[in-house]
Amino acid sequence: MANYSSYSHFVVTFPTTNIAHVEINRPSKLNAFNTAMWLEYGDIFNKLSIDSSVRAVVLSGRGDRAFTAGLDLMSTDGFTTFDESADPARRALALRRFIKGFQDAIGSVESCEKPVIVVLHGISFGIAIDISSCADIRLCAADTKFSVKEVDIGIAADIGTLTRLPKIVGSLSWVKEVAYTARIFGAEEALKQGFVSTVLPTKAEAVAEGLKLATLMAEKSPLAVQGTKAIINYSIDHTIQEGLEFTRVWNAAAVQAPDPTVAIQATLQKKKATFAKL
Repeated sequence: MANYSSYSHFVVTFPTTNIAHVEINRPSKLNAFNTAMWLEYGDIFNKLSIDSSVRAVVLSGRGDRAFTAGLDLMSTDGFTTFDESADPARRALALRRFIKGFQDAIGSVESCEKPVIVVLHGISFGIAIDISSCADIRLCAADTKFSVKEVDIGIAADIGTLTRLPKIVGSLSWVKEVAYTARIFGAEEALKQGFVSTVLPTKAEAVAEGLKLATLMAEKSPLAVQGTKAIINYSIDHTIQEGLEFTRVWNAAAVQAPDPTVAIQATLQKKKATFAKL
């Protein structure tokens, strides 16, 4: 297993076998993100993606008030640093590289081979929407307050919300409304629009539900679960025929593993299957 103890702004624990629990750990600042945090965040999920001891991940925020309040606007490390003496084209190139690094780090949850369940609570603004839009499953506590906050700081959201959110919920009108106005919406509205799949009364209950789901996933064949994630994610951005072709290629290899035989035998014998690490 990889070492996850060196991070300053995140706590990674393993509450049960094959389950990782990642917690944003800056509650004194409402878990607001600075540059050091998103760099750590990307590194954590890139490690989890290839850690054979991990089969499912739960992501939540420490503290009672916020999952994350978004970007730390008071941070001294700066988000956009470039050579002021450079010409506009070179400054723009530096900014594009910076933004891509930020996008890739937050997108590491989506590209993580393992299923990731995000559990939101309290203030969930700005980057909270970017992060949760990348996750496979979104749960929240009843006290969650969401906002696509970026227009309030004078920018268009650029880390993924405007690209992913329209593909998650059913109403483009609603997406544009919340993105253009930055208005706050609650857990029940998020559930109604399909942004979250479940609302729990408290943060503790939401985290417990996330861990329960992760445990159920981890009992399945990791080859099957990770293959399912890969196929669904590919199919979102491709035609039905392209998705079917991708599935054929994937399963032409995957069905040659022992996992299907192990799963079928366990079902017939009415016992829990044991699958090899992946």
